[in-house]
Amino acid sequence: MPGISSKFLTHLWAYKGGKQPFEGVDCLLSLTRSPSPIEEMQVSNASWVEVRNRTPGPFEGPQWPNLAPQSTYISVAVLMGLVVISATLANGLVIVVSVQFKKLRSPLNYVLVNLAVADLLVTFFGSTISFVNNARGFFIFGQATCEFEGFMVSLTGIVGLWSLAILAFERYLVICKPVGDFRFQKRHAVLGCAFTWGWSFIWTVPPLLGWSSYVPEGLRTSCGPNWYSGGSSNNSYIMTLFVTCFAMPLSTILFSYANLLMTLRTVAAQQKEQVTTQRAEREVTRMVVAMVAAFLVCWLPYASFAMVVATHKDLAIRPALASLPSYFSKTATVYNPIIYVFMNKQSWPTLELRSSSRFIGRGSRRTASGSCGQHD
Repeated sequence: MPGISSKFLTHLWAYKGGKQPFEGVDCLLSLTRSPSPIEEMQVSNASWVEVRNRTPGPFEGPQWPNLAPQSTYISVAVLMGLVVISATLANGLVIVVSVQFKKLRSPLNYVLVNLAVADLLVTFFGSTISFVNNARGFFIFGQATCEFEGFMVSLTGIVGLWSLAILAFERYLVICKPVGDFRFQKRHAVLGCAFTWGWSFIWTVPPLLGWSSYVPEGLRTSCGPNWYSGGSSNNSYIMTLFVTCFAMPLSTILFSYANLLMTLRTVAAQQKEQVTTQRAEREVTRMVVAMVAAFLVCWLPYASFAMVVATHKDLAIRPALASLPSYFSKTATVYNPIIYVFMNKQSWPTLELRSSSRFIGRGSRRTASGSCGQHD
């Protein structure tokens, strides 16, 4: 175009961040005259400063201090290091002891081992990688590993969620007996474990095939589903994932434990003189409250945060705040074995978590049968 040097247009295009060089009123005005040397220098310098000061890509170099102070990354690295050590010891102990002692291979413990395996995989593919990345300040393993990490953490995390739901539903079937005298057998445990992996696989593969994606999130040191970029593809996937892999297992847990507690309360009311029954009600209530509270603390922030950001695309979120829900969810790998195995006084000597039906006094079993759904 006459009167305008190609060098000036190149600098102006770079200064505009790669947009069309003729967008905006200032660009249209610049076409009416040739730029002075000072103007060319100003545009060139502004473009250079922007390039020098821009935040490196998530796979290029440390994100501090552009996204957050270095101390934030170090703090998260310390947290992830503690999670890696604690979760590996706790879940590893559950798996080793369950495999070593045949008497621990009960159907219920199949699901507990499935939960421990899932938590151990989350620790290895999620917490360990996050620890290394935060210590370095960026995702040092590259984009391919980022996508793989996002997939594996999502897959095994959802397996853990549904394992908790299977445990809750098993206790509902055994205690409340909605289908009669139900016995939780090996085939039921195997089917339940297979369901957790199959269901999780169905809903975590789509981002690898184009429905949404796995990308660096928050501090850019861990990867997960793309819940903050917006767009119909990302939003529809996040909402589907929220329903199928959070709302559904949470509803199953709340339904099962609510009925379980009502059944125990009915039995305890009918047998007020039985100290064992009263103690059983208090113990199971304490366990249920701990289970539900831990589930909500670990997963509600992440699920809610993703839904809010996905449905409010103009919402500005600080990177450090955006990372907190993800790291909260990773701490579930420590809570689960503590609550489901070690908090049970009867199970500590042998690491065997007995079925909740054994918490009820022997004389109360006939009374409890068929009592679900028949409360005052």
